[in-house]
Amino acid sequence: MPEVKSTEQLVTRRPWPVLAIMCIGFFMSLLDGSIVNVAVPTLIHGIGASYDQVLWVIDGYMLVFSVLLITTGRLGDIFGYRRLYVIGIIVFTFASALCGLATSPGWLLAARALQGLGGALLFPQVISSILTIFPPRLRGRAFGLFGAIVGFAPVLGPVVGGFLLAHLSWRWIFFINIPIGIVTAVLALAFVPPMRSGRTHRLDLVGVALATAGLSGIVFGLIEGERYDWGTITGPINIISVIVAGVALLVVFVLWQHRQRHEPLMPPALFSSRNFAVGSWVGFVFQLGMIGIMFVVVLYLQMARGYSALETGLVVLPNAVLTAVGSAYAGRLSDRFGGKRVLMIGLMSLAAGLLVLVAMAGPAGSAWNLLPGLTIIGIASGATFAPLQQATMHGVDPRLAGAASGVSSTTRQIGGVLGTAVLGALLSARLSSTLRTEAEKRAGQLPESLRSQFIDSSAAAARHYSPPTPPDGLDLATTALYERVTTDTFAVGFVDAMHTTLVACAMVLVAAALFCFLFSPHRKPTSEPAPQD
Repeated sequence: MPEVKSTEQLVTRRPWPVLAIMCIGFFMSLLDGSIVNVAVPTLIHGIGASYDQVLWVIDGYMLVFSVLLITTGRLGDIFGYRRLYVIGIIVFTFASALCGLATSPGWLLAARALQGLGGALLFPQVISSILTIFPPRLRGRAFGLFGAIVGFAPVLGPVVGGFLLAHLSWRWIFFINIPIGIVTAVLALAFVPPMRSGRTHRLDLVGVALATAGLSGIVFGLIEGERYDWGTITGPINIISVIVAGVALLVVFVLWQHRQRHEPLMPPALFSSRNFAVGSWVGFVFQLGMIGIMFVVVLYLQMARGYSALETGLVVLPNAVLTAVGSAYAGRLSDRFGGKRVLMIGLMSLAAGLLVLVAMAGPAGSAWNLLPGLTIIGIASGATFAPLQQATMHGVDPRLAGAASGVSSTTRQIGGVLGTAVLGALLSARLSSTLRTEAEKRAGQLPESLRSQFIDSSAAAARHYSPPTPPDGLDLATTALYERVTTDTFAVGFVDAMHTTLVACAMVLVAAALFCFLFSPHRKPTSEPAPQD
């Protein structure tokens, strides 16, 4: 199959099957990113890992994935999108096998980092391929499929993970990727054209080093900040200094890119496109507010309401289905009316859904109370992913598709990591305050000798988002009473803290909607022959 080097020619007359193949690997990597979250308790006992080590198994993947997107997007421009995608699939699949065979925490952490590399290699190539194989008038629909996967896979992960943990073992949350990865690589080699941009590129190695080091400092600091209480890591090194060093290196990186006249890693020409600059910023703010929603809802269901991981996944699964369906329709609407309008409506609806969730969620009642809010959030989420991609990439030179994909994906990842850190800190601080207040109100239900300990342990429970356990040496009746009071206290305190956090998320999403006014007015693309399905 001849290599396609220009998007001005018709790359393939059947772009939808090609996109479907590309999306399989994309779906697999997103699914695996969330499926591991439900296995934390099992991994602690399964391989003798500490809680911090298991958290690093999760965070290590995100760290490697986030910091490499700019580089791997540019590598797609240089070596071809299909080639990088297939290499990413192979690396991800091989790393999944290593994860499943792990016998120690160090082994599993190294394999997860390798998985992050595989995910970073394949992810930008999907967006780049959409720009390459679809004419402008169909890209909204293509991004609709992309957005459906973005919304659906992370929510499906806990359901699949809960099922595998209940019926097989933790190793199968990784082994399940092996047959999928092999089939996907074969299909990609057989049916995906070996496309790349229309001219020869060179890799800016100095830019790679600066971007990777700078992003590593920022992402590491944001991920690990709460664990180190935003203070000292070791010796004179602390979290703030690591983040500041990362920001300084990124400033040097930007200056270096402006000095590179030929082949910068992040071409400044990208930001000459108003829509790309605005879209990257809107994507950052969107992820800042969006990332905390499911995090808070899942904690509420599991820790405040006592649902299992599988039950929690089933509760939020309809939300994911609505997101997938909404994304498909939003893609079509974006092609017709432009991504800007659809995106603004989606972001405002998302904020409204959060307020409905705040009004309906309480410390008692069933999961049905969440249905109205989750329904609005699901549909609105579908109306954001595809239009955001379509609006951001509209007008980008297809020869810079890989670089554009890498940069826009990185800004959203950083927004998500920052959102997790900020909203996690907000939830924890608010929870500590509300738990202490509620514990002081309810302490009178316990024997006097337990009241002071109960108040202190309830406030401290905010760090782990779970009710405190009864002290040793209590009789059965007192233990049952202590558990009931602590559970009620935690539920009421968590709901109060959750309301504050979700309102903050809604305000951020409203801000993102207002920034959409900065997009250029929509102009319908010129008529082109439609590829066959």
